[in-house]
Amino acid sequence: MENPLFWGLALLGVAILLVIVEVFLPSGGAIAILAGATTVAGVVLLFIADPWWGLIGLLVVAVFGPLVITMALNIWKNTPVGRKVMGAPTEDELRERHEAEVRAREELAALVGVEGVAVTGLRPIGVVKIEGKRYDASAELGFIESGQRVRVVEASAMQIKVRPA
Repeated sequence: MENPLFWGLALLGVAILLVIVEVFLPSGGAIAILAGATTVAGVVLLFIADPWWGLIGLLVVAVFGPLVITMALNIWKNTPVGRKVMGAPTEDELRERHEAEVRAREELAALVGVEGVAVTGLRPIGVVKIEGKRYDASAELGFIESGQRVRVVEASAMQIKVRPA
């Protein structure tokens, strides 16, 4: 080895590049293990060059190694593979959920003023049947007995409020 200091620093640089490659080209940890081995080899070469360089290299790896890994994981969880592994919903799934929520809110808003029947007693929460469909509802005031006719007076978020018709 002609210059262990040069090769030690070069191997530490290669290790950082390998961590970046692992983020964007997942290999099941094979590239990460190679990055770890490259880091160890780089630090060993720094110790061979000069014990002070080795100590500095070891401290830099001890301090910045966890930071680089943390940053890589934060980037990785936002990649398509990272989202898939972590079970995070895709953009399409999020859009579909949002559209379904909007449709459900619009459906509930359309019920304001419509009459139905209390399926269970509302004390103050229960189930009502409106136009053949069951909904969770809360009584606006007091209690409503089962079988009593009700009218929807408010629809907010994912709940409707009723009062006796």
